[in-house]
Amino acid sequence: MNRPLTLVMTGDVMLGRGVDETLRRLGPSHPWGDLLPLLDEADLTVMNLECVIARGGQPWSRWPKVYHFRADPLAITALQMAGVDCVTLANNHVLDYEEEALLEMLGLLEQRGIAYTGAGRDLEQARRPALLETLGMRLAVLAFTDNEPGWAAQPGRPGTNYLPITTEDRAMHPVRDGIAGAKAAGADLVVFTVHWGPNMVQRPRPRFRAFAHAVIDAGADVFFGHSAHIFQGIEIYRERPIIYDAGDFVDDYVVDPELRNDWGLLFRLEVDETGVRRIELIPVVIAQRQVNRAKDQVHAAIAERVGQLSAELGTTIQHHEHRLWIQVRPPMAH
Repeated sequence: MNRPLTLVMTGDVMLGRGVDETLRRLGPSHPWGDLLPLLDEADLTVMNLECVIARGGQPWSRWPKVYHFRADPLAITALQMAGVDCVTLANNHVLDYEEEALLEMLGLLEQRGIAYTGAGRDLEQARRPALLETLGMRLAVLAFTDNEPGWAAQPGRPGTNYLPITTEDRAMHPVRDGIAGAKAAGADLVVFTVHWGPNMVQRPRPRFRAFAHAVIDAGADVFFGHSAHIFQGIEIYRERPIIYDAGDFVDDYVVDPELRNDWGLLFRLEVDETGVRRIELIPVVIAQRQVNRAKDQVHAAIAERVGQLSAELGTTIQHHEHRLWIQVRPPMAH
């Protein structure tokens, strides 16, 4: 391998509701703003898809649910335009329009060649890792969620890859099985993603940190969390990154003026056979149902916040002019 592989990861991408309306009116490239070249040039791009993409289905009604997010199949074209290789589907919106819409989306993703993990037609498929290959490396992506336990896939029943957040064996057994299965399938690097925890919380709770450590101890190379709508700090544990929460990336949500759920980060991981060497953090801002690079004072405010939250976890974010990065492992000698 002559150069590190570039893996781009983002937090929640919600292409339904107002974003869906704008996407159909302004075209499938609109949600990505000025980040489209950066997304497209990555070797691999992975996003958490926080909606269902389908024409069919009906809003979930078996128990109360406030928000239902569905995007037109044109959203698949939007994902392709951004060079998305894999979407994670273990979350609390993938069944918003019931099983009919989920199954329609799985077929659409398969037709367009976009890998997925974290939900499926049955438990076996929901737990199956997505395997991505490029530059002579094979990456496995595993996706879990602690949201909506009633949506858990079962043998013969569609749903999500549900997991309670605990270091007890009832959670760690499927984690270990998933990681072992990914390595048995030839994965050089295992990315563990989870849609977890409470909304609008800036710091991971102690049991969440304990769980993340246990996942790395079980053999994951990257821990990537999302769901809080705001980004949290980054920890380096045993020379492996724990991104506790990536925040939001595209949506139409109301903005909290203090917590600023319209502020986010794009994570650009440089990977080689030994693991993640470096993470570049690109501050972004959501406005008018579109994500763009943050500039000036907003860029500085995001840099300050992620720097402070990460310092609390023992991580130094290096900063030069407009660039932010974490050196996970020492640079290789040439």
